[in-house]
Amino acid sequence: MIPVTKTFLPPIDEYLALVNRAYGNHWLTNRGELVKELEAKLVDYLKVSKITITNNGTVPLQIALKLLGNNGEIITTPFSYVATTAAIVWENCTPVFVDIHPDFLTIDESKIEAAITSKTTAILATHVFGNPCNVDAIASIAQKHNLKVIYDAAHSFGVSFNGKSIFEFGDVSTCSFHATKLFHTAEGGAMFCKDPELQHKLYYSHNFGHNGPLAFYGLGINGKISELQAAMGLAVFPYINHIIARRKEIVELYERFLIGSNFQLLKIRPNTEWNYSYYPVIFSSERELLQIISELNAKQIFPRRYFYPSLNTIPFSNGAPMQISESIASRILCLPLYTDLAKEDVIQICNTLLRKS
Repeated sequence: MIPVTKTFLPPIDEYLALVNRAYGNHWLTNRGELVKELEAKLVDYLKVSKITITNNGTVPLQIALKLLGNNGEIITTPFSYVATTAAIVWENCTPVFVDIHPDFLTIDESKIEAAITSKTTAILATHVFGNPCNVDAIASIAQKHNLKVIYDAAHSFGVSFNGKSIFEFGDVSTCSFHATKLFHTAEGGAMFCKDPELQHKLYYSHNFGHNGPLAFYGLGINGKISELQAAMGLAVFPYINHIIARRKEIVELYERFLIGSNFQLLKIRPNTEWNYSYYPVIFSSERELLQIISELNAKQIFPRRYFYPSLNTIPFSNGAPMQISESIASRILCLPLYTDLAKEDVIQICNTLLRKS
């Protein structure tokens, strides 16, 4: 079987050696030495000013919206994983959708200002498949209208734009360290912020609002990551350059076959150092997509429809029609992509798409 993705697992003895450190310390949660060590390594590797790692990738969105959303309208993208919209609604804010760019698949910055009202408090945009939004245009719009900017950068570990980590843009940026991501802690996430005052609020908000064991800065929830999750992250970390390099090889093999075909491929924004996190293909029709899925499944190959349906169409979002997002969502398919995917498997997948024997 060829799945759409496969979790990278470091050698078990390397993971267990780190788990044994946690056992030896008798410290499994509440920011032990493994969590702090992982944060330090990630700050250095990602070249960011600060990181707070969390127990999943959705909690950072919820915390950012709690602090910056003010129960207002949040301008957002309809083309993302459901967590992006769900976090907005969960935090008693209102999603206001803006359609996407047909090539980059990120929020269309040229349509944002038309959606701003007196109730708008923030923009929550997704770097789709690790492809950056137009961060400069969004920053300019936000400054003009006194709005906060939150980036769902769940797919964007290791991505840089104009020589700068993608996590350094916006008021708050978030990431997922879920097992399906190229860097993972089995389940986990992170939040990034350059402003010291806001970073302090983010930090205590993920730890019940604590100021030491007996006092509190303010309201908080439990977003802490465990030492066992941090151990997985530390075990994966030495392999991250290999993981990205190997995924690049696979993407380049896909492109050798598919560039110049009738399929629309993801256009990466200029000046981006991409991370090869996903490989989406856009078909001419949903009918063609469904036929290809059937043919691949018959060969025990299981791609996945990221992201379907368009989030403006799910019941709790109450979204207006979004022509481009709805069209793309009905026709896009992510092909298998993981570190040990064999060349022969990529060729078989491409031949099936191209209807070759």
